[in-house]
Amino acid sequence: MNLDLNAIRQFGNIEFLAKQMVEGFITGLHKSPYHGFSVEFAEHRLYNTGESTRHIDWKVYGKTDRLYTKRYEEETNLRCLLLIDTSSSMFYPEKNLGKITFSTMAAASLAYLLQNQRDAVGLCTFSEDIEILTPIKSTPSHLHSIFLQLENLLKEQRSEKKSGVANVIHQIADKINKRSLVIIFSDMLENREEKDSIFPALQHLKHNNHEVLLFHVIDSQTEEEFNFSERPYEFIDIEKGHKIKINPSQVREAYLSATKQYFEDIKLKAGQYKIDFIKADINSGFDQILLNYLIKRNKMK
Repeated sequence: MNLDLNAIRQFGNIEFLAKQMVEGFITGLHKSPYHGFSVEFAEHRLYNTGESTRHIDWKVYGKTDRLYTKRYEEETNLRCLLLIDTSSSMFYPEKNLGKITFSTMAAASLAYLLQNQRDAVGLCTFSEDIEILTPIKSTPSHLHSIFLQLENLLKEQRSEKKSGVANVIHQIADKINKRSLVIIFSDMLENREEKDSIFPALQHLKHNNHEVLLFHVIDSQTEEEFNFSERPYEFIDIEKGHKIKINPSQVREAYLSATKQYFEDIKLKAGQYKIDFIKADINSGFDQILLNYLIKRNKMK
């Protein structure tokens, strides 16, 4: 589902938007090649040959002509912590504060879906250090408080904040004791030394028996494709404040080459560390987030 990012900030009621997006996504899922991921999967799972037939839900079989067994509360509970990078670079592009708006709405959609599945969810926002860290709980009042935190995040304006992804992930790995799924939204814009420390930090999470889903949040049109019209621009390093005035054609070739190498390095590292790494283009809607979450959750059964 695509929503105008400016409209999201102006509308404000993030809980209502999350509900609409998740319900629209689930409706579309039934019509897609991924129809195996259904709204029932939180309470049922496909019957495996050789299992006891005692828990088969014959009513569902009558409707779907497929064998499902009933799941019980202890089977369905998942613990999930949503991490959102709030460093300065996440407030790009300036016209709609796109990356932070997208990440906030994506996290809200996941929180709503998790609660719909009777799962527990927590929220962490961070820049150089942890800013907000809630418990991981499944109560409606707790979910409502998370939505309020996310609405406050939508009201934030950019300030000078550096990113400290690796430092924060190490802290999180030490703070959460029970096995959890950790979902991270970040543009991964670190300097080279810090970038090389991110994946060992993610490995710390995995070593502590947590699962990791890393969404690399980017504005593909400008950050990956460097799609700027040919006129003078002043490019500003959002985190360091450095400025340079140039025409895009003067640096396009060098920029595209460096960016391609940077993204390939990240993907390679993710593969080496067996981290689920997904590009999340802010122009491509939220279904990409929800679907990749379901795929990951399905693997964790």
